[in-house]
Amino acid sequence: MPRTKGSKNKPKTMTADFATQIAEKQSAKEALAAEIASITANIDTLKADLKEKKTALKKVEKEVASLEAKKAKADTRACLKNKSCTKHIFPRPFS
Repeated sequence: MPRTKGSKNKPKTMTADFATQIAEKQSAKEALAAEIASITANIDTLKADLKEKKTALKKVEKEVASLEAKKAKADTRACLKNKSCTKHIFPRPFS
């Protein structure tokens, strides 16, 4: 196979327009920044909503616990009043 003659280190011609590439990248950068800002705002509102929901949940859980305690107390009183329920009466010790 014969050798090729001449230098292979020829400079490549640049036909790229840097101004248009810079403008495209700048517009992409601005679009991404705007999208990030909108997502951040959305996250902040969702965090606020989450906080409100958690406080409402805690309040409801406390109310449920209070009502359960009141129900248990009322059941005990009803059992002791009727004297038909033996689960709340303490057994006598062995003599």
